[in-house]
Amino acid sequence: MNEKKRGARPRWISAAVLIPSFLGALACSGPPPPAGSSHPAGAAALFSRERVTIAVTDSGLGGLSIMAEAASRMKAARAFRGVDLVFWNALFSNDSGYNSLPSREDKVRIFDASLRSLAAEVKPDLILVGCNTLSVLLGDVPFARTADVPVLGIVDTGVEMMAEALSRNPRAAGLLLGTATTIAEGEHRRKLLAAGIEEERLVSQPCPDLVGLIESDWRGEEAARLIETYIGEAADRLPDAGAPVYAGLFCTHFGYASALWERAFARRGLTLAGLVNPNSRWVDALDPPARRNRFPETEVRARVISMVEIPAAVRDALGEWLRPLSSETEDALKNYDLRPGLFEWKSLLKSD
Repeated sequence: MNEKKRGARPRWISAAVLIPSFLGALACSGPPPPAGSSHPAGAAALFSRERVTIAVTDSGLGGLSIMAEAASRMKAARAFRGVDLVFWNALFSNDSGYNSLPSREDKVRIFDASLRSLAAEVKPDLILVGCNTLSVLLGDVPFARTADVPVLGIVDTGVEMMAEALSRNPRAAGLLLGTATTIAEGEHRRKLLAAGIEEERLVSQPCPDLVGLIESDWRGEEAARLIETYIGEAADRLPDAGAPVYAGLFCTHFGYASALWERAFARRGLTLAGLVNPNSRWVDALDPPARRNRFPETEVRARVISMVEIPAAVRDALGEWLRPLSSETEDALKNYDLRPGLFEWKSLLKSD
């Protein structure tokens, strides 16, 4: 996002060039997708209803950007009489997080508990896992495999966008940016290789500690310096320093700081072919053109629920970013619902 004009978008990869049947699938109902899929078939049945409840969950607050865009676009689309959007913060402790847990099994158990609590409390018609860190775990989360409600992850959308961009520009490299868990899981990389992208064109770069800095100040110099550090580390591993680079923002927080990513590339002297940000592309599943204007207007209500405190400084910083897209989402964050003990997690830690 341009620092001078928050509503402006940087060089996103166009959604229009992706699989044409993606949006068309929303015109008819079908079986729920596999756990963790970002295919819209799981959302298709929504459009037989007048009112829907959609939950967005994340291990932090990056998914709020997805909820804000969903609020804005669904209000304009008027496909429903009413939409209740609920952001469910899956973070279990401000002193820890999924990336700091000692084992994958611990992450899966705790996220499973969070999803079960979400389903019981919110009773959503659709759950969007607006978090790459948690989406890469979904295939092994019991609730996601057996629940009646569709649970959709974001990974496939990012993979599709990166694969299309690299196929269009055979000389370009793909830089996969994410949290430590996302990069360690290697899901994006595996799927890109399966899609026929050459391994030597892909560079994976974990970005520990960046999420917190972006939440506190998405335009700040601390976040900027760390981003430049990570771009510098990745640049040393690029196959061709002069080739254009598509930067995959495979953490939903990273889009808040898109101007800082662009600045880091420029300062390093790298050619940024585009930022591959799946957040906006993912919302397309909730706004198929064939379903627009079913009602004269759409009432959108938003809530934010968290078991950990969200500092006022973070609410103010992210609220400024969210406001141009959705005042409902900004207000929900400002007046969030604090629920200590929202789901159990301490007893689920089995690793030493």
